[in-house]
Amino acid sequence: MDAEAQQTERDRSSHPAGSEEISDTEGTEGRSRFALVARAADWLPGGRISLTVLFCLVFLLLLSRFVIQPFQIPSGSMEPGLRIGDRVLVNKLAYRFGAEPRRGDVVVFDGTGYFGDADYIKRVVGVGGDHVVCCDRQGRIGVNGRSVDESTFLYPGDKPSEVSFDVVVPDGSLFVLGDHRGDSSDSRDHLGSPGGGMIPVDDVIGRAGWIAWPVGHWTSLERADGYARVPAATGRGAPRTSEPSTADGVHG
Repeated sequence: MDAEAQQTERDRSSHPAGSEEISDTEGTEGRSRFALVARAADWLPGGRISLTVLFCLVFLLLLSRFVIQPFQIPSGSMEPGLRIGDRVLVNKLAYRFGAEPRRGDVVVFDGTGYFGDADYIKRVVGVGGDHVVCCDRQGRIGVNGRSVDESTFLYPGDKPSEVSFDVVVPDGSLFVLGDHRGDSSDSRDHLGSPGGGMIPVDDVIGRAGWIAWPVGHWTSLERADGYARVPAATGRGAPRTSEPSTADGVHG
């Protein structure tokens, strides 16, 4: 009997004295939060269903404002990859933590003061410091002396550009082109406009990451491989007069 009594005492003493009080406190807080939700549901017409819908709407608004935003393609300037009516999801965090747009990225930007009072979607061809020219002897665009093979995304039958240009992209800016060069108003068409056709990186809304609609056209949008071998810019200043290399370039 004494051994059993001692064991019972040890079992009781093994639990902290305040454990029941902590549990009661947590339970009270949980009940308070539950009661608050219940009161909010009672206040809203439709009760819990309306409250759930409200929470979902707030979540979607925050998601669209800070993380992912859908955009509808209004023109054929990015065909064949993006067609009129496609809905793309734009990753708004892609360039928010030190990362910057890279050659080959498809980006959405605010064109106010440069292209027009609207949002635009184009492909990045040149970044700050790049020397971008068109065209070499084979009709290809060159970046920093390297000819670029754009055949994987360029609209069938289009030339890389019907307009010749020779520019150096200022720091903090982008030179952008549409994939359907024959139906795209882009940096080539605004070389004489404010900003020289360049887009400030700060005006980039995000990187187009996915085609979400229509379902049959759903796919992720990857960075174009044609720019992978373009070397980094070697310096700043006036454009060089030399033509992009054809010997070292990527051949289509």
